[in-house]
This record gives sequence, C-alpha cells and structure tokens, in this order.
Amino acid sequence: MPKINVTVKWQGKKFENIELDTDESPELFKTQVYSQTGVPPERQKIMVKGGILKDDTDLNKLNLKDGHSFMMMGTAGELPKPPPKPTQFLEDMTDAEIAEVLDIPPGLENLGNTCYMNATLQCMRAMPELQSSLEKYTGGLGGVDNRGNLVASLRDLFINLNKTTEGFPPLVFWQMLRQCFPQFSQTGQGGIPMQQDAEECWSEIVSVLKAKLPKEDEEKNFIERYMTGELQTETICEEAPEEEKTITKDTFNKLSCHISININYMVNGILESLNEEIEKNSPTLNRSAKYQRKSRVTRLPQYLPVQFVRFFWKPQELVKAKILRKVKFPLEFDATELCTPELQNKFSKAKLKLKEIEDKKVAKEREEKRRKMNDDVNGGKVAAATSSTAAKGVSSSTTMDVDETEKLDWKEYLDPELVKDVGCNPTGQYELVAVLTHVGRSADSGHYIAWVKKGKNEWHKFDDDKVSVLQDSDIERLDGGGDWHTAYIVLYQAKKLE
Repeated sequence: MPKINVTVKWQGKKFENIELDTDESPELFKTQVYSQTGVPPERQKIMVKGGILKDDTDLNKLNLKDGHSFMMMGTAGELPKPPPKPTQFLEDMTDAEIAEVLDIPPGLENLGNTCYMNATLQCMRAMPELQSSLEKYTGGLGGVDNRGNLVASLRDLFINLNKTTEGFPPLVFWQMLRQCFPQFSQTGQGGIPMQQDAEECWSEIVSVLKAKLPKEDEEKNFIERYMTGELQTETICEEAPEEEKTITKDTFNKLSCHISININYMVNGILESLNEEIEKNSPTLNRSAKYQRKSRVTRLPQYLPVQFVRFFWKPQELVKAKILRKVKFPLEFDATELCTPELQNKFSKAKLKLKEIEDKKVAKEREEKRRKMNDDVNGGKVAAATSSTAAKGVSSSTTMDVDETEKLDWKEYLDPELVKDVGCNPTGQYELVAVLTHVGRSADSGHYIAWVKKGKNEWHKFDDDKVSVLQDSDIERLDGGGDWHTAYIVLYQAKKLE
C-alpha cells in the first residue's frame, strides 16, 4: 500500500501529517510518533479498531486512509506512579467511556419512529450561532404559547446534549413539537407513532425559530440573518415579447433541487427549480399565455440548506414515492452560478483570492510529498540542503505563501456592502457541514440519519443514539442511485476566511 499521512491526538494536542508506511512494522511508526510527542514507544497506547496497536499488528489489515486520526495515551518523561485502579483498556470500556475518550458527541434516543426529528436536530446543531441565539431566549416551558414552548425546549435540549456523552431522550421537545404541530402526533396500529417527513419537520422548526428567536441589531434574529436568502424573479411572456416584464423580490430559507431525467448534479437541479414555465392571463393578449419565470439569488446566507425533491405523490397507491436517481453534491460548493450578475461581480475578487490560496495549499502539499520522497531516496540530503538554505535566511516560496495567507486582510477583497451585511456569505463559496439522509422507498416509512462534519476528513454519523466516526469518502456515497442512505437535505456553511 502507498504511504499515508495521519494525525495523532494526545493530551489535547494534534500532531498532523505524520507519515505512516503500512508496509513497515508499527515499531517504526511509534518511533516517528516518539520524535513528535516525546512519548517513548513502550509507553504509547495507540487506539485502533479492536484495541491497542501492537508491535506485530499488520497495518495493511487496518484499512487506514489518508488523514486518519489516532487517539494515543501515554506520558513523556518520567514514568508515573502506578494508578490506584488497574489500567482500563479500550476493549474494557463502556460505550460512554469510549465516547468520552474519543470525543464522540451524544446521539438522541428514538421515541418511536422519531428518527426524522432526531436527524433534523443533529443537523441543526451543526450551526453554533443557532445554539448561541437559543441561549439568549429567556422564555420558559409551560406557557400558553406553544411556539415559545418549542423554542425553550430546543434550547434546553441543546444545553443537555452539551453536558452528556450518552444517548439522550428528547422527550420534552417531542411533546412540544406535537403540541405545536398536531400532524406529528399521528399514530398507527397499536398507537405507535407514525413516521413523518424530515423536511416538513425541518421547515416547521425553522418557521417557529424565525418568529420567536430574539432579535439583535437592526431588528433581525438568527434565522433572518444567517439562514435567509433573497431572490429576484423576472417573469416574461413568451408569446408576447413586447409585453413588459415583471420583477419581484422574495426571501427563502432553503433552496430546492429538482430531480428530472437530465439531472446528475445538484447545481443543475437547483437551476432547474429556479427556471420554470407557467401559464397565466396575459393583459396584452387578453387570454391565457405561457410565461418564463427566471429567479436568481441576490443574497446568499451564511447557512444554505438544499432539499433534494425526491418524493412525489402516487394517487393510485396513495403514497409518497421516492426518486432514487443518483444526484451528486459537492463537499465544497460554488454557489455563484445561482446569483444575479450584480452579486457575482461583488464576489469576484474574493472568489479569485480563495482559489489562489487553495492552489497554493495544493502545491504545498505536493511539494511536501515530493520532498519526503526525495529524503527517503537520498538519505536525508535534501532535508540537509533545505536546512542550510534556511540558515542563510532564504525562505521557500511555499513558506512565503503561508505567511501571506496568515496576514491577509480580507477587506481588500470583500465587497463593502457584503461586509456590512452580517450573516450573509460574502464570497459565494460554501463547504458541506451536514447531510440528512433517508433510506427506504417512501417518505412515510424507512429511516432518517444525520451526518455532521467534525473536522478535516472527519464526520459523525448519528443513527439515533448510535454515533460513529466516518470520512469524506463515506459522505460522497450518499448521492443516491440505489437503496443506500440517500441525501434528502444538505446543509452548507460559508467558507471560513482564515
């Protein structure tokens, strides 16, 4: 297998880009870790699937991928005194203890077909500004305002989840949700709660938050600032081009991705939903005529949810059927194509600068890999030459690029109007932070799961109260095309400007 770069987490620190040759013995890798952390190989307890990494473990059988993170325990320097209790190994720990050690967040217990709600809530927790806004809500439970009770219960639920590592029962929130929206109280045979549509749950919660969350400066709250975009729509009569076009403006809290036989990529599905043909009465023709309605974004929010319109009503079977077609969605999304030319122009400088920075990062990674390969071949001669050059005060172009990035003043590249617009996306560039998936053939059955980004190439899968760690490659498999978990709602966050 090829060499890979891995990360070792130890005592709250992260040691990144440690080279691991899976064809060599673990002893060599432990020596490399020792050079980084100062923990001697004999004291290192590196956790792998099935227990602790041993000196005779075959690394190829661990199926490790580039970017994998190891958790290590061990002390540098003098050996500590024996603990009063015997050392507890990973295989002897409970699920809660493992979750605490590996920093795995808590899941939500299923209260009876409530996976649609659990998955929705876990995706919403990916927005830290929402949690901050909820904490400022002063309302309590038990009032006559059902919507206020719902917001208070969501606030309390998120606070409780931040205090535990075990699966938590969202009972109070579920009760408030059913009081506020009776459709979620439907039951089937034996009084068992019926499965509900996660997108409907998402939209209802957002509508309540928009109405009840406290407003800040300029009389806007979290939803209005960070999750509300604006659209400009032009309507033109195809049969009477001379007829004056109408221009309207509207807001949105999510975009839709239509799925037709020609749609293979998310951006094309969104554009199809923004371009529609309608029929209405023409004042110039005095009859019904065809109109072309074209919508484009005039404001992009910090958080952009996109719903894949996968369900449609089958009147004969009286069921919501599902479109299983594969539609690819990116981990990084350039949304400028959805915008008006005026907004695209405002993004142009920042967009070019972000691309320049990204190209430099890629070049740096390639240079580091090439240098390491040369070091291996030449026995460290290249490294020695590099050190000699540095000693003479000559820095590489890569180092200069990194310093330039660290000192970058983004105000030079961002449009002043967008800088003033708190909660908007000033670059048009997004990164994926959460995915809500559905598996099954009908919206009224099947199962919902949340997939939330933790860090670089690290994701958490929330299958109700079962939480596991995954990588980017696992998320890319959620694009549909079969009976596997299929993306239903994806949540993008504006790229952070470092």
